[in-house]
Amino acid sequence: MKLMGRMGLLAVAGRALNAVVSVIVFSFLDLLDAVLCFVYKIADFAVDREWKACYCSISSSGDIFARGGRGPGRGRGGRSNVLRLCPATNCLHLDSISDTLHFRPYLVSDLASIIFKKYAAHNVPTQAILEIPSRKTKHRAAPRWSDCDCHTCNSWSTCGESQSQNLYVRAEGNLLKAEEDVVFIHGFISSSGFWTETVFEEFSEAARSKYRLLAVDLLGFGRSPKPDESLYTMTEHVEMIERSVLRQHGVRRFHIVAHSLGSVLALALAARHPDSVISLTLLAPPYFPGGEGDGGQAVMRRVAPRRVWPPMAFAASMACWYEHVSRTICLVICRQHRLWNYIFRLLTLNRIRTFLIEGFMCHTHNAAWHTLHNVICGNTEKMDRDLDALRDQLKCHVTIFHGENDELVPVECSYAVQSKVPRAHLKVLRGKDHITMVVGRQNTFAAELEQIWKNAKGD
Repeated sequence: MKLMGRMGLLAVAGRALNAVVSVIVFSFLDLLDAVLCFVYKIADFAVDREWKACYCSISSSGDIFARGGRGPGRGRGGRSNVLRLCPATNCLHLDSISDTLHFRPYLVSDLASIIFKKYAAHNVPTQAILEIPSRKTKHRAAPRWSDCDCHTCNSWSTCGESQSQNLYVRAEGNLLKAEEDVVFIHGFISSSGFWTETVFEEFSEAARSKYRLLAVDLLGFGRSPKPDESLYTMTEHVEMIERSVLRQHGVRRFHIVAHSLGSVLALALAARHPDSVISLTLLAPPYFPGGEGDGGQAVMRRVAPRRVWPPMAFAASMACWYEHVSRTICLVICRQHRLWNYIFRLLTLNRIRTFLIEGFMCHTHNAAWHTLHNVICGNTEKMDRDLDALRDQLKCHVTIFHGENDELVPVECSYAVQSKVPRAHLKVLRGKDHITMVVGRQNTFAAELEQIWKNAKGD
C-alpha cells in the first residue's frame, strides 16, 4: 500500500512538473514565434519583393490580407469560408477553412491583447474571397525562397499544364487487366513510399496479378504539386485524388487503404462514391467527437495539448500552434532534404529507407500547415456526416487498425469510429504505435489486407 501511495505521489509530482515546464517552454515559444513573424516578413520582402501576411497578424481593419488575393472578411462568427475555383471543373465552390488558422490563444498574445487591444476572439474571420485565376494562369517557375527547388519538389511547376495539375501516383500490380483497384492514401507528413516501400513488397503474386495497386502522394507532399496559393482544404485534397487517381487511371470500383490523415480523406472519398467502394481499411483515424460549438479548438487541444511530454505531444504542439517556428523547422529540414538524405545514407551505410526522407522532408510549410488545420483540426463535423453516410448509405466492408501505444492519435479515436459505424471491425495491435502498426510488420499487414479484399467479394 505504501509503495502504491508513493507511486501515486510520484505520478502527481510528474504531472505537476510537466505542467510547470510546459508553461515556461511554450511561453518562450510564444515570444519566439512573434519574433520570427517579423523576421520572415522582412526576409520575404527582401527576397520575393512581397510583403506576405500570415495568420498571426491579420489586420484589424478587416481588409483583404493573404497571399494571392485571398482575403477573409472579419465578422462575429467562428467559421471561415473560402470561395475558390475548382481546377478540375472550373466551377466555384464555397469551402470551409479551420478557425484554428486564425485564432490560437497564447499566454503572451492574450496579455498583448489586453495592452494593445489588437486581438480579440470575436474577430475571427468568417468569410474568405479567392481571386479567380485566369485559364491561362501558369504555375510559378520557382517556389518560395524558403522551400526546396529540387527536381522532386518543383518539377511539376515547369512541366506541361496537363501534367502539372495531377498528383504523383505510383502504380504496381496488374496494370493491364486488373480485376479490382486498390487506392492507398498516406498520412500527415508522409508519402506514397509509406506503402510502396513496405507492404507493396510483401503482397503475394496472386494479389499482384489480381489487383492494381495505386499509391498517391497527396497535394503538397512527396512528389506531388505543392502550389503556394492553395489552402489545402479537404475538398481540394479529395478533388485532386479524384482527378489524379480515379479519372486519370479509369478507376471504377475500388478498395481504399488509408493511414491517419488519409483516413479523413478516405471517408470523404467514400461518401462521394458510395457505389464504387468495395472495402474501406482505416489505420489510426484521427476522429475526435464532441466539443460541439468549439470549432477546431477542441480537436487542436487534443492533438496538440502544449505539453513537453510525451515527445509526440511536444512535436504536434510545435507543428500545430506555431506558424513561424514550424516554418523554420521546414526551412532547416525540408529545404535541405537532399543533404539530410546524403548524411543519413552515409551514417547508415546506405540502409536507410527512402520513404523516411521523402515522407518526412519532401513537403512545404504551406502544405503541412494548412493540411494540419484544414483537414485534421477543422473537419469533425464533416467526418460526422461522412461516418453517418458510411453507416447508412454504404455497404462496403469496414476494417480499422490502431496501435495500442499510439501517442499521436489515441486508440479512443478508433473506438469512436466503431461506435458510429457498428459493423466496422476494429483490431487493436498490442505494443504498436502510429508507425509500427505497419512498418516492422508489413508482411503480416499485407496478408491481412489480402484477406480483407478477398472477404469483401467485390462482385
